[in-house]
Amino acid sequence: MAEIINLRQARKTKARDEKRAAGDENAARHGRSKALKALEKARNDRAEAALDAHRLDGRGE
Repeated sequence: MAEIINLRQARKTKARDEKRAAGDENAARHGRSKALKALEKARNDRAEAALDAHRLDGRGE
């Protein structure tokens, strides 16, 4: 005998799964990992420090 399912819940579950799959796809395509964000921040901080170190007016101290 077949299992009885609630069609309303099945539709909602299917829609939820499709949205999650689309979100995962977008995150993989456009998102950045935590490691990449940390690397970018470190590079920006280092570049900013180097720029501040070469100021002539002394504001970088």
